[in-house]
Amino acid sequence: MTTSEMLEKVLSDLGRVGEIEACAIATRDGLLMQANMPAKGDPETFVAMSATMLGAAETASSELGKGVPKRVIVEADDGKLICMGAGPKALVVAMTAPEVGLGLVLVELSKSAAKVEKLL
Repeated sequence: MTTSEMLEKVLSDLGRVGEIEACAIATRDGLLMQANMPAKGDPETFVAMSATMLGAAETASSELGKGVPKRVIVEADDGKLICMGAGPKALVVAMTAPEVGLGLVLVELSKSAAKVEKLL
């Protein structure tokens, strides 16, 4: 199984969490590696802006001496965006419905990020 196929399986498994509407894996600088986005939207823009957002949060948090954040969560009227680092090379991003509780989503996203980190 190739790395690309293994990353696709990670996203497929993550997509089975009923609350996740779209998910993707990208490099830390925002290049798309793999996406599972049945909803509307451009996967490349989705991951590029998510990487920018996570990078900015990491810079701001480190600048204040608070260490590197584990994740960034953006809550909008129509959904929640969660961006989580997956080691030094990648990140995992997921979009959920607005009313979802984040407990299970964060657990599964953390597991996926750990798998991606090991693969890369």
